[in-house]
Amino acid sequence: MKRFVVLGLILVALLLGYTKVMARIGSGIAPDLEQPDRQADLITVDKRQRRMVLWRQGESLAEYRISLGGAGDEGHKQREGDQRTPEGRYLIDWRNPKSMAHLSLHISYPNEQDEARARAAGYAPGGNIMIHGLANGWGWLGPLHHLWDWTDGCIAVRDDEMRQIWALVPNGTPIEIRR
Repeated sequence: MKRFVVLGLILVALLLGYTKVMARIGSGIAPDLEQPDRQADLITVDKRQRRMVLWRQGESLAEYRISLGGAGDEGHKQREGDQRTPEGRYLIDWRNPKSMAHLSLHISYPNEQDEARARAAGYAPGGNIMIHGLANGWGWLGPLHHLWDWTDGCIAVRDDEMRQIWALVPNGTPIEIRR
């Protein structure tokens, strides 16, 4: 029994080390943005359906199965660490090609109302909510990632999908997240 515990601890240490190394290495070169007439002008997220759709002039460009925060079904994000995915209208306001997850697009949470609500309740609102792929080095789990909600409040897709989203979604694109 002692041998299994030691082997288990070694395996956990190796997995954590691999994850840390891959997070530093990054996920490669980000794709270029599509031409403006091919870019999305709206993103919608349906938390109940676990679906995200990119839109251009009212027509669907692409649809994705998503994973949310670990408490994704418990409503709107209230505070830092609650593992909820925000609800409401935000913007994609910056992007990170060297993210610890495969590429990432930042969602402009918290807005003024989110900050005021959290402050009134005595909490920090949290932040750093992103659309991203899987943790670098773990992309091979892509076909399984949507089976559970595993993020800290972000919206996750497969790595190949994240490359497509990166190319189709410019900064300034509105995102509507609803339950």
